[in-house]
Amino acid sequence: MLPTPVLVLLLPLLGFASPLVDRWGKPSSTGTPTPVSAQDISANFMLSAYFSPIAYCSSDVIQAWNCGPSCQAKLYIDNFTPPTIGGDGNEVPLFFVGHDTTTQCIVVAHKGTNTSNILSIVKDVKFSLGHMNPTFFPNAGSDVQVHNGLAETQGRTADAMLSAVKSGLQSTVLVTGHSLGAAIATMDAVMLRQHLDPTVSIRTVVFGLPRGGNAAFANLIGSQLGSQFTYVTHGKDPVPTVPPRFLGYQHSAGEVHIPSSGEAGTVACPGQENVNCNEGGFWRDHLGPYFAGVEMGKSACPL
Repeated sequence: MLPTPVLVLLLPLLGFASPLVDRWGKPSSTGTPTPVSAQDISANFMLSAYFSPIAYCSSDVIQAWNCGPSCQAKLYIDNFTPPTIGGDGNEVPLFFVGHDTTTQCIVVAHKGTNTSNILSIVKDVKFSLGHMNPTFFPNAGSDVQVHNGLAETQGRTADAMLSAVKSGLQSTVLVTGHSLGAAIATMDAVMLRQHLDPTVSIRTVVFGLPRGGNAAFANLIGSQLGSQFTYVTHGKDPVPTVPPRFLGYQHSAGEVHIPSSGEAGTVACPGQENVNCNEGGFWRDHLGPYFAGVEMGKSACPL
């Protein structure tokens, strides 16, 4: 029998309505979402949508940078130097760092949750809050608290990821991931901002992001990453609604929402926890489709 707190968190993941998962908590934004043009999607989000699902491939496939004909036809994979790969795909989630020679940026991508196994979601929701590691986050205030399980996971690859980025550093770093990978990528981006020269641009676009910390952490994301941080939600994906707000969790600003009707209705959601955007309720929406029909999860890269 699962513990009661875990069952509470699983309700939205399993598609049941839960009054405890509620964007109407305070503070919440009620600002009117604004349309995002196809040009903005192409310029700002497509590259991340192509790279993020590749992190679900095996390490051998990523190293060869060849995910098979069906995958190759859908995902952007040309003009990319063989990446540095870290993690084992189990206790230490897989990630890769490489150089996209077309855009001249360093790409950091993290593998997400094993979407074929609901128990891995339970494992991801060690939901107690704790302080950030001062070695990785020297500028995080004492009021900043993050999800302990996510912080532990991010810490397992932090040194290797930072070293790989520094060794190939360009003027721009793109950080991305989906689900658990989105949460780790968000922490990575904040860490990179605190360790790299201010002249280096750090662009972060993540997908299906769960809440990662308290309001002070949400504000830290805003102050460190600003408008260069975007988290994309799709339809009624329930993952962005966990852990619930009554446990002290808060999303930052930066949500871009793709409605169930499709990409053409994509909107930017002003403020934190905008009540007019993602509200959870349907597990399948966690996998997409996101932009250009791209889906996440193991099915995106079966090799």
